[in-house]
Order: sequence, then C-alpha cells, then structure tokens
Amino acid sequence: MAIKTLRAYYDYASPDPVEAEILEVRPYVSGEKTGNETGDTSSKIALLLDKTIFFPEGGGQSADRGTINGQTLIDVIEENNEILHIISASSMPQTGKAVMLLDHRRRRDLSVCHTAQHLLSGILFHQYGIATKSVHMGDEICFVDIDCNELGESKRLEIEDLIADAVEAGKKVNVHLCPPNDTASFPLRKQPPLSDEVIRIIEIEGVDFSPCCGTHLGSTAEIGMMRLLGAEKYKGMTRLHFIAGRRCLFESRLLRKNAEIVSRALSVPLADSGHGVLDFIEKSSSLEQKLKLLTTENCRAKAEALINQKSITIEAGSSRIDAIIASYDSDMDELLNIGKTAIKLPAPASQSSAAKQGSIALQNSTIIILISKPENKFAAFTGSKEINLRSLFADAVSAHNGKGGGGPSFFQAGFESRKELEAFMEHFRMSNF
Repeated sequence: MAIKTLRAYYDYASPDPVEAEILEVRPYVSGEKTGNETGDTSSKIALLLDKTIFFPEGGGQSADRGTINGQTLIDVIEENNEILHIISASSMPQTGKAVMLLDHRRRRDLSVCHTAQHLLSGILFHQYGIATKSVHMGDEICFVDIDCNELGESKRLEIEDLIADAVEAGKKVNVHLCPPNDTASFPLRKQPPLSDEVIRIIEIEGVDFSPCCGTHLGSTAEIGMMRLLGAEKYKGMTRLHFIAGRRCLFESRLLRKNAEIVSRALSVPLADSGHGVLDFIEKSSSLEQKLKLLTTENCRAKAEALINQKSITIEAGSSRIDAIIASYDSDMDELLNIGKTAIKLPAPASQSSAAKQGSIALQNSTIIILISKPENKFAAFTGSKEINLRSLFADAVSAHNGKGGGGPSFFQAGFESRKELEAFMEHFRMSNF
C-alpha cells in the first residue's frame, strides 16, 4: 500500500527547520541501468515521510534540495503516488523524527522561473495563438518548446515588452483547487490529464489560467525581470530560451564584466565594445591573410633554395637513393609546407640542361628529407613512383624508438631525443646533415 505524504511544500518556502516523521526507509533503485543491468541499490536510499516541504520533480520544474537530519538531499521524486526523498546510503537512518531544512534560495529561483514561464506561455497563447508544448526549468537555463516554425528577434522583443508590462503591473497569482469535473468553468490554456484528484489551477490575473502542480509566486511583480535569450528550431517547433529573476542579475553582471575586459583591451568605450570587437576581428583577418601570403612566399623561397641544393647518396639495403637533406630550426608545420611545395616545383628556367638534371623536379630517384631540430622529427617526400618511403623508413624508425607513419610518397616520424634522431640518420649514413 502506498504511503501518503502530506504535501506541505506549497505553503512553505522558509529557511527555518521543520520536523516530520520518517515512516519508512528503503533501498532506492534508479531507473538508470548499471553494468549488471539491475540498477544501483547500494549507494542511495529513499525516505518516506509523513509530510514534506520538498517539492518533487514535476511539471517541468526540478525538485527541491536541502537536508534531512543533516543528510544532503540528492533528489525528490514521485513514484506510484509516493514521494521519495533520496539520500546517500553511507549512513543508514532509522524511522522516527526527521528535521527538514529547505534550500529556500533555490526554491525561490525555481518558483520565479515557473511563474515567469506561465506568464510567457499565457502571453504567447492569448496574444499570438502560440501553444506551449513542453517546458524545462534547469538550474541555469529554462526553455519552452512552442508550436510555431519561427520566432524572429523583433517578435521576441515585442513579447519581452509585454512580459515587462505584466511584471510592472504586479498581477496577482491565484491558486484554484478544482474538482476534475469542474475544469470547464475555467478558460484553461491547456487541459489537465484525466484524474480523480483535485486539480491545482494557476491563474495570473488577466493573463492566464493553466493547470499546474509546481510552486509559484504571489504576484508577477516578484519575478523582477525576464529575458528571452534566443530561439532555435527543434523538432518542427521553436525552442525559446529564457531566464528570470536573479538569473537576469547574474547574467548582467557577467556580461558587464566581460564587456569591461573587452573595453580595456581594445581601448574603446564600454558602449562601443561590440563594434570594437568587430573592428578587431576585421583587422585581424586582414593581417592573417597578409601573414598567410608571406608564409606561402617564404615557404616557396625555401623550397626553391632546397631543390637547387646538392643531393647526396644514401644506402637503403641494396639500393642507392639520391636525397636532398635539410635541417631547420622550425616546427613540423613549416617543414611540411616547404616539402609539399618543393616536390611540385619545376626546375628553374635559368639553369643549364646539365644543371637541370640535378633538380628535384626531374630526378625520379630523389627524395627530400627535412629535419625539425626543435622537435626531433623528420619528414620525407618524393615524387617518384619507384620509391616507397614507408618501406624505406618504417622499420628503421621503430628500431630507433621512433614513432611515425605515412605512405609511399610521404613519411614522417619523431624521436624522444636528438640522440635517437641522429642514430636513425646514421643508419642511412646521413650523419652529415
């Protein structure tokens, strides 16, 4: 038989302690699966009380938090008409006296958000014919999913003004306890689920009537402020994000702090910080393009110098391969750009026919090996289809504690130390790099 708990949370939002009786203590099995697919029965327990000041999760509103006999309340849920107070099982309580302490600041925050949501949904429905399909009130951001394809910025600002008007008017919030067969006497925005219990109907005078099990304020004036943060398409509807009450204050402080940082960094007035950021981005983008061009030109110059460099012959098993080797005080990103550019360059037109025979562009048996001294890495390139760089280097790299990879025309690897890199190079008789 289900244990009935007196729901005292509707009339209580104080930091003062309240006494109750623990009627039952039972292991709590969450709906989430664990590794053994049976649920976790060891880390949490559920307390069932004769009365509670803690609102259980429902109607889009999160559950209250607080303590019971000093134990932190993890969650409050309603299952099978019972209210379960979930705490850690690290110290198993006994039935008997319980002292409840409510996190009243969190309760007020949630009540503010819930009342603000009713105000928003009422204005959307009665002023614009837009129905609210679902509601979520998180600890940071709240949202409603509404039955429309799009809600542009101008319309959102218009709705915000209507909300502000209702907040400043201090419209009273009334609670009506209605028998199930009496709901037709109220102009409800949405119909309640079928039930044989008394239904709570929340009225915002002149704005909205809606069935709701959540906690609310006494008037819209207590909301203080509400902001619509943005809208996005969601499953054929529009998801509208909002904040209310002190959350607006916290966001204002954060935005002000960030704006002041931007203002000081860019040496622009606070009111112009947005335009200052856009100007900075535009200038940065222009400089980035110039830097990219200069970097490309620099890599091409180094690549042209590279292909005119005299090659050496290295031994790879029974094969002898011509190689152009260069060592740089650069990172691998620059070396990769140099190598990729060099391998595509034609022989310089100013060279004689004999000289062109030494150009990388015309030597099918030539490879380029570029070494990054700061990073103890190398990269190898070839344009020849007769050479497989992976076959040439992979085993030797592994033998010298290096790590790398690549394919027939490109291979790169790195070593823990300069000494290991030198040993690898010596393996191919390249110690003169």
